[in-house]
Amino acid sequence: MLSKINRQNLRILVARPDRVGDVVLSTPIYHTLKQSLKNCYVGALVSPYTAPLLTGNPYIDAVITDDPGRAGVAGDSFMRKRKEIASHKFDAALLLMPTKRHAYMLFLAGIPYRIGVGHILYEVITLTHGVSRHKYVPLRHESDYMLDLARKIVPRKKGEVQDVWTKPEIFLADEEKEGARDFLVKNGFDLTKPVVCIHPGSGHSSPNWEAGRYAELADVISDTGIQVLVTGSESERAFEKAFVSGNGHGARTTFGELSLRELAAVISQTAVFVSASTGPMHIAAAVGTRTVSMFCPLPACSPKLWGPVGSAARIVLPPDDFCRTKCPGNPHLCTFQIGVEGIRVKTVYDEITGFLNESEVQHSKDTSNGYSASNRK
Repeated sequence: MLSKINRQNLRILVARPDRVGDVVLSTPIYHTLKQSLKNCYVGALVSPYTAPLLTGNPYIDAVITDDPGRAGVAGDSFMRKRKEIASHKFDAALLLMPTKRHAYMLFLAGIPYRIGVGHILYEVITLTHGVSRHKYVPLRHESDYMLDLARKIVPRKKGEVQDVWTKPEIFLADEEKEGARDFLVKNGFDLTKPVVCIHPGSGHSSPNWEAGRYAELADVISDTGIQVLVTGSESERAFEKAFVSGNGHGARTTFGELSLRELAAVISQTAVFVSASTGPMHIAAAVGTRTVSMFCPLPACSPKLWGPVGSAARIVLPPDDFCRTKCPGNPHLCTFQIGVEGIRVKTVYDEITGFLNESEVQHSKDTSNGYSASNRK
């Protein structure tokens, strides 16, 4: 039991080897552990794809990568990774997303105290302590559910509230931000004026507009003179044709042009980020960019569970009547739109301009006081 382990100089592994948004939302745990446990050593186990999001994080001492596509609990890759983890001599591990591979990996790596989510059979077999989400009642944010595992380790005196950090964090170097500004300038953007970033992809992980709707939105925005950047991965390049064949002609597309950290840096230099519920939305919130996000009200997709955390956010939901009468029953098939019903382009546009108008007012206040937002510490 952890009570038998010296909480000073504790060595802890945090495992979340899955998707972008999940990794971003797990970052408060690293901050929490470092600020609460004296001289602790904190490692992160993530996928090779998401590992760059943790670069420069001062609360992480080591990053270990493991491909989540490898499902086996035997073989050379499994044994090599087990030995790598064992070499760090961790005292405790937090398995934020239960997988059979990693439950056995952490057990066989000799980590004496392991905490997982729920009470799945392989967690029982590997003697992993379980933290229940109580069937998501009451519904809380995913990042807070993950912090429940850290709360099992963070000390608390009787009657006191535990000291936890709640804001997701991505640490960008000044050089990365400067590189992002250079990228935008080379692509024709005037950085003295706001740039709206539209991200049409979501990896089918949540309800989302079809690409054509995003292209319509890009048209409406650019027709008012506002600059539009469209981002996406190489696998989302199919969306590009929606922005170059009659719709979205005022937008600059960057599908497949940016690495994950470059994407984070570029997003950090934009005024508003627009998307459905997706990993880059959480990146935007973590780097401080305002977000306008479309969400489904169903509990599994709810903004109460998956909403952006860390920056100003505006959530757009379908009208109640639309959800009651038009819901396809599978949120992954929902496009928020049937004919003219659903989430309208104008609704999202109004939320974007609301943010931009707030920015203009703030900028006027700043300049009247003799300094600009870019000069703030």
